[in-house]
Amino acid sequence: MDQQLMAPRVGDRDRERAAARLGQALAQGYLDLGEYDQRVQAVFGAHTTAELRELLADLPLERIRRADPRRRAARAEAARRSVRIHLAGYLAMTVVVLTVWAAVAATTGATYFWPIWPILGAGIGLVSHALGIHPAGKRLGSNVCR
Repeated sequence: MDQQLMAPRVGDRDRERAAARLGQALAQGYLDLGEYDQRVQAVFGAHTTAELRELLADLPLERIRRADPRRRAARAEAARRSVRIHLAGYLAMTVVVLTVWAAVAATTGATYFWPIWPILGAGIGLVSHALGIHPAGKRLGSNVCR
């Protein structure tokens, strides 16, 4: 039996995914416009996975995927969300220890402000987490030509 007849058939979603990879390759300079146009036409004319693989075989797909701006934006948003969650936990812990301190101080008269230690300790962790996603050299606007 012919090799192409044995390969699984592709659907519209597979073709669209392959065309998107070709678009990313074009945007990143791996293809010129003419070659991109030829390959996209071939992608939408492909019937099997073997045909699609052949059209993408000479491209560094993993490098293209890693450099995808949508992927980078999603990762940056996830990092910012994790800092917001960390901040919420920090604030909740701060409220709890301050409430405990205030209750103990009101009932026993003890005024040593011990909550400073857990607040400082957790604050250091929060600040290092936040700085980890926005290193000093990569501040917003740092890539603007002056």
